[in-house]
Amino acid sequence: MATTSTYTYRGRNGTGRLVKGKLDAPGEAAVLTRLRTMGVSPIEIAEAPAATGLNREVNLSFGSGVKLKDLAVLSRQMATMTGSGLSLLKTLNILAEQTENKKLAATMREVCTDVETGLSVSDSMKKHAEVFPPLMINMVRAGETGGFLDSALESVAANFEKEVKLRGTIKSALTYPVIVLIMSIVAVVAMLLFIVPVFENMFKGLGGTLPLPTQILVVASHAMVWIAPVLLVGAIVFAVWWGRNKHKPEVRRRVDPVKLKIPVFGKLLKKIAVARFSRNFANMISAGVPILQALKIVGETSGNWVIENALADVADSVRQGESIARPLAAHPVFPTMVTQMVAVGEDSGALETMLTKIADFYEQEVEAATEQLTAMIEPLMIAFLGVVIGGMVIALYMPIFQIATLVK
Repeated sequence: MATTSTYTYRGRNGTGRLVKGKLDAPGEAAVLTRLRTMGVSPIEIAEAPAATGLNREVNLSFGSGVKLKDLAVLSRQMATMTGSGLSLLKTLNILAEQTENKKLAATMREVCTDVETGLSVSDSMKKHAEVFPPLMINMVRAGETGGFLDSALESVAANFEKEVKLRGTIKSALTYPVIVLIMSIVAVVAMLLFIVPVFENMFKGLGGTLPLPTQILVVASHAMVWIAPVLLVGAIVFAVWWGRNKHKPEVRRRVDPVKLKIPVFGKLLKKIAVARFSRNFANMISAGVPILQALKIVGETSGNWVIENALADVADSVRQGESIARPLAAHPVFPTMVTQMVAVGEDSGALETMLTKIADFYEQEVEAATEQLTAMIEPLMIAFLGVVIGGMVIALYMPIFQIATLVK
């Protein structure tokens, strides 16, 4: 792979206006070629010095720094430009210049450089697997091979847009209960650390025996002095460990099956996984990706180890000559309706249509379930917060109700 360098340039565009900027390319010849595709007549090209000290760009992003929404916008723009007859290099150059996400823009510049040197778009994307998901890479490869790149990109964009909408629905449904839960935890810890000790000192001067609920609060207040720091440190350590290990197979093998068995939320997670599987599988088939390869990719992008393992078994059965529906029915994670519709789709030659209908149905189910969950959780969380805080207040004031007796 040729090494690239950063070059600064000055030139004039089609209207005669003076423009300048930077490009990453393997050499000045590649810079000239790219400037011509951009419609810029170069005046001066020079290799940029290495950035040091305060001139170095500071990158504070974690992970890839590219969100699914960014990829959805990129896919939609790329599909529109290629569909309107714009050359691929011109399209990639425009995307590299106009993409707002800095990480994605830098990656698109590298993709453009690779395409200029003769590499295909999908092969170049594969070099940046931390930015482009396997679904997008393989859909683009299928579009390049079959000569329908714009249609493949439109399918990718539609898929990502639906996924973004689905995630947004779930996040909006869970935001309120999570905030209420955090507020209740903070309120309980604050009362135990700061308010209960004040009441405890006041009760000591009154004499007598404290009611049992008040005694429990006092003991919890004493314990919270060392429990709170331990819990805080433990939460930070767990968050760091989880961020580094949540994608490891041995962790997912134990955690993902538990997720699907959680009361109420387990059914919702299963519907989300089935909707994602159906949508991705339908798009892969419509793009002409081979069934075995599509099953592998769909399993990797399902987001749950149970479905990924099930689809690996399905792929093994299909490799031996079986249909998709029969081994699919052997795994309880797939509802009967899904396996029956897949079987009908295979028999009628309309598997893509059936999978799309399954995806539409389960996406609507997810939206309805999240609305019901929100409507149910809100009053429950308010009641929970009232019981916890109210119970602590009552326990604190119970000795005050006995002050008259204690004084006598």
